[in-house]
Amino acid sequence: MEEDVCEIVVTGSDAEWLGGYTRRLVEERLVACGHQLAAIRSVYRWEGVVHDEAEARVALHTRRSLVPEVVARTAELHPYDVPCVIALPLVGGNPEYLRWVVRETREPQGGGGA
Repeated sequence: MEEDVCEIVVTGSDAEWLGGYTRRLVEERLVACGHQLAAIRSVYRWEGVVHDEAEARVALHTRRSLVPEVVARTAELHPYDVPCVIALPLVGGNPEYLRWVVRETREPQGGGGA
């Protein structure tokens, strides 16, 4: 059975930083690719104050079993105290593309899965 593929969404205040972060995860084979939106607007409450700020967003495609490693790596690299990192299941798609995502990513370290 082919491994499940998912999309991980990560946001950040700096589109340039997010681009470098994405490249690093691709180089480390934690993700196959990232599709970045350089300008989004985030409205959120943080430490009791409502913020309305410009951010960037990237959608990363990877194996579902690599989600814990992507979350851990993001915690190491991201400038936010609590970065947005959410994994979304894919319910279908181009089978060739999904196989490519699996080929371009590595096996999880330690044999763990999501």
